[in-house]
Amino acid sequence: MITLRRIRLLLTVDKAALALLPEALWRLFLVRIQLLFPFAKTAPQLGLQAQETPTLSKEGDIARIQHVTKAIRVMSRVTPWKSTCMVRAVAGLKMLEKRGIESTLYMGVAKDKQGQMIAHAWLRSGSYYVSGDDAMKGFVVVEKFAKVLHAD
Repeated sequence: MITLRRIRLLLTVDKAALALLPEALWRLFLVRIQLLFPFAKTAPQLGLQAQETPTLSKEGDIARIQHVTKAIRVMSRVTPWKSTCMVRAVAGLKMLEKRGIESTLYMGVAKDKQGQMIAHAWLRSGSYYVSGDDAMKGFVVVEKFAKVLHAD
């Protein structure tokens, strides 16, 4: 029955987002592997360090941003590996980059209830949060990367 429920969930996703599910799964997998390596090797691929992209979305990008957001959120729940906030954020960044859409990846820290330092990553494109917005409250941004795409 659980499988049937998952199939129904997938069928409720609009067709444009549904078409992105295989790509989202593939990106989540690739990023999960990529993040096993030292961060210094991954960081240059994330964009311009300590910069942000504009907070206004281009009208033509809004639907594509929403479809990528849905695909990442749906597929990150069903991966056999742990799709952490960083995995989701970088996968979303890569999917948006492929579509020519700029984004900003944020990394933040906070203290949990036991006083331990915890980290979180989230992705914003224009005025939309693609991933991590469910838990970003209370985190202090310590680094950000702007994936700026220049038109040729």
